[in-house]
Amino acid sequence: MSYVIGVDLGTSAVKTVLVNKQGQVAFETSESYPLSQPKPGYSEQNPEDWVEQTLVSLGRLLEVSGVPAEEIQGMSFSGQMHGLVLLDQDHQVVRPAILWNDTRTTSQCRRIEQKLGGELLQIARNRALEGFTLPKILWVQEHEPDNWSRAALFLLPKDYVRYRLTGDLAMDYSDAAGTLLLDITAKSWSETIATAFDLPLSLCPRLVESFDDVGGLLPEVRERTGLGETTRVYAGGADNACGAIGAGILSEGQTMCSIGTSGVVLSYEERKDLDFEGKVHFFNHGEKDAFYIMGVTLAAGYSLEWFRSTFGKELSFEALLSGVDEITAGADGLLFTPYIVGERTPHPDADIRGSFIGMDASHRLPHFARAVLEGITFSLRESIDILRESGKQITEVISIGGGARNETWLQMQADIFNARVVRLENEQGPAMGAAMLAAYGSGWFDSLADCAAAFLRTSKSYEPDPDRAEQYNQLFVIYQEIYNQTADLNRRLAAFRG
Repeated sequence: MSYVIGVDLGTSAVKTVLVNKQGQVAFETSESYPLSQPKPGYSEQNPEDWVEQTLVSLGRLLEVSGVPAEEIQGMSFSGQMHGLVLLDQDHQVVRPAILWNDTRTTSQCRRIEQKLGGELLQIARNRALEGFTLPKILWVQEHEPDNWSRAALFLLPKDYVRYRLTGDLAMDYSDAAGTLLLDITAKSWSETIATAFDLPLSLCPRLVESFDDVGGLLPEVRERTGLGETTRVYAGGADNACGAIGAGILSEGQTMCSIGTSGVVLSYEERKDLDFEGKVHFFNHGEKDAFYIMGVTLAAGYSLEWFRSTFGKELSFEALLSGVDEITAGADGLLFTPYIVGERTPHPDADIRGSFIGMDASHRLPHFARAVLEGITFSLRESIDILRESGKQITEVISIGGGARNETWLQMQADIFNARVVRLENEQGPAMGAAMLAAYGSGWFDSLADCAAAFLRTSKSYEPDPDRAEQYNQLFVIYQEIYNQTADLNRRLAAFRG
């Protein structure tokens, strides 16, 4: 028997999966690590925690599976995007990593916009947002001169872990695309952007494909984990790129909806010349010479978690959503906007905040719960509509993450998106995508698409109901008006927030 390992380095934990040639997950393990928030808006982690817990997770995976090390042919990685890891000339970590959800860099984003103007979208194809890596680099440059003077190279989170396991320093295109330093279509570091901010190109690591072989495991790693010399390591990809691979989004028109803490609508793309004016993200895919278009709802699953912890803390999610299927579409005139931490697509607005609109005395907990689900899905539909406006025909959407675990929510997605929604049989998200990169890199398949055909199976599909779809179309028009109607109110209210 032969196996590969997928490693998914998340924000709160690292997950490892052991996958066989049929795409079956034989074993999986997960190890958590802490998040540091030393000031409001700051979000940091110690890169050594990632390394330590990845080693623990791999060791446990080998221990619980009992699989001989020589049967594990390959390993690859998925990782949280945008996080800044600065290394000195000796490749030692300079300071704690600044994560994707850190919001301290607003002034640096404005500086990027003022310096580059329209060139930024032409080259990096994305707006300057606080989550990206370049603003973090500039923050260190401006606020921590001692640390900046020591910085010789930057990496992203999964690339640092992979370096510690293999000794190889590199970054794949899909993760590099989220730095704002990559020329997306030329697939090279942008001298124009780097020069504008006095950044040496030597700060940027060498670029590789997600499925490239970057070496074997170091002796001390093999001793610690039980893995052997025969296991090859492949570069891996950004978590969203790996999520797309793990959902089989590998050809034109294929689209994925992923609902976790944030929500993502992602579609495969081969056209280089599309101009979305920064309304959605445009990144390199883990598939060679391909791209993906991505819209983001900042608080998707987080809106539901906030609602439960605030209004039904004693309830499980199942109990919270009990009775939602008995409430009619539109929650009897109640609308929710999931802007509780600001918004990303199509409104990159850190000041906007959420709303319940249309409340009356007849509304009960199930009405509010349904309105939250509908509001999250309406926000995701805004990204779907931007894709459709580009000429894409979206008739089917693969749903993964928390939104794929509730039958009512899956049907709601089908009705609101007006498209067939498909749930996968064994959905493992980015970890499966990383395993698929290792399988393809190991020569198990001639292409990632062939790997997806062998590994992924549909569990159930949901067709849109024409009557509900039309009702949601009418509600969606009202939903879209809420942002403009409340944006100024929220800006004025910002002064009163704690």
